[in-house]
Amino acid sequence: MKFLRKTFCAIVFLVVIIAAIGIGSRYIIKEKFFPYKYQQYVDMYSSQYNLDPLLVLAVIKTESKFDDDAHSHKNAVGLMQITVDTGQWAAKEMGYNTFSKEDLYNEEYNIKMGCWYLRRLNDTFDKDMDLTIAAYNAGPTNVQSWLDNRKYSSDGKSVDYIPFGETKKYVDKVNTYYHIYQYLYDKKDDYFEADKVVDLMKSFLNVHFLS
Repeated sequence: MKFLRKTFCAIVFLVVIIAAIGIGSRYIIKEKFFPYKYQQYVDMYSSQYNLDPLLVLAVIKTESKFDDDAHSHKNAVGLMQITVDTGQWAAKEMGYNTFSKEDLYNEEYNIKMGCWYLRRLNDTFDKDMDLTIAAYNAGPTNVQSWLDNRKYSSDGKSVDYIPFGETKKYVDKVNTYYHIYQYLYDKKDDYFEADKVVDLMKSFLNVHFLS
């Protein structure tokens, strides 16, 4: 029953996407599924920390679906789902004199800290975006342990197999959302090609409904 419900939702979503593309407009997709919310803060801190704002949007959508009041069973809080422990450490590293859990519910504070942390992870893992995304979910210590283990990494520089199912799905989802955001908001001509659209739809179906 759960699988059938997921499949039905997937079909409804795909019909909406196809209809939107068919009338030559991406407005419906942008507004209903992939909005560019908190643009002022996303653009400002993406620029400050040298990140693609569309990647930041993909992370926010994956983490909280743009709910600034979101919190998880792991004590992760706000738009970019920063844990209190990580927030306390990051605040000190960023030069803040004080920190409280309530700070993480502030949209600007949360996005700034999330962008800072993504930049920190990206520098730690030699600009490898998949490792950066994995570390944002599973923590840098776990990712480094995978790199050090030949069972998971053949070259010590990239991970061939992510042993955490949640993290594997997380990386796939962020990457899929990132590509969709690029399709919707970038001006690259190749993102309008039919095969690109089909690939994006397949990826979305896989990570959001079938995995």
